[in-house]
Amino acid sequence: MSGMSEYLWNIEAEARLAVLERAEALKDVFRSGFTAKGRPESTAAHTWRLCLWVLVFEDQCDGLDIARLLKLSVLHDLGEAVSGDIPATEQTSDKGAGERADFVSLLEGLPREQIDGLLELWDEYENAASPEARLIKGLDKLETILQHTQGRNPADFDYGFNLKYGQRYMDGHPLLQTLRPLLDEKTRARMKG
Repeated sequence: MSGMSEYLWNIEAEARLAVLERAEALKDVFRSGFTAKGRPESTAAHTWRLCLWVLVFEDQCDGLDIARLLKLSVLHDLGEAVSGDIPATEQTSDKGAGERADFVSLLEGLPREQIDGLLELWDEYENAASPEARLIKGLDKLETILQHTQGRNPADFDYGFNLKYGQRYMDGHPLLQTLRPLLDEKTRARMKG
């Protein structure tokens, strides 16, 4: 409560809970990929596994702030809880502006300084403005590719898209340069059937 009256803290706590309630919608936002059992993948599931990537490869992140990597991972697609996901094959250059506005609306009711801090993290990710953001941008693309190679996708699924997807982010960290060829090989195996 940090010096705040119990009454004011209860009001603020309710506002914070409302943000979490709105964020719950991310569990029902479906992406273009499918799970290994054939269910549409949710954005929340994608976000969870991106966080897991950070933990699994933490030993390869020397000099990077692990807490910041996790924060960027958790927040990177949170705006999709408002307007949904736009498949990578359909994205335009203005996707970020709409997702940012959705993110801001989702945070409504939080203390101003908390909104500013979370928005700063979201902007950092969107603009790949730090070593942590560049790594997460790349891992986000690789997480999508990995899901595509694991999923029970429709017969007309375009695996070839994976081979181009996110290439511009692969110079962000040596880990990305190690993982990308491995996932490209998995993609080629899926293309062969």
